[in-house]
Amino acid sequence: MTKFRNVLAAMAAVSAFSMAASAGGLAETFTKCVDKFANAKTEATVMLECNAADGKVSDCKVVENSTTVPGFDKAALCVADALPIGSKTGAIKVPLKFNPRS
Repeated sequence: MTKFRNVLAAMAAVSAFSMAASAGGLAETFTKCVDKFANAKTEATVMLECNAADGKVSDCKVVENSTTVPGFDKAALCVADALPIGSKTGAIKVPLKFNPRS
């Protein structure tokens, strides 16, 4: 049950910060990471499992990837470096959705 709550908390945190950062910050990190590693015209969802502490995540690994298009695993790990997690600690799952750009 604790892992489920951590997943929900991480999803809420990512969603909240994605909306708040639409003018910069996290949104810029998403763009930079996709441009560096993946195809910006492809949609993908990647689930990471990470350790959370001190407002950041570490030791992330990809546990699910919705696409076989290469690079989204690396893009997700790149974005993870910039994710603010707040006061969450321990193992968490972090879903990242990449929307296609035209």
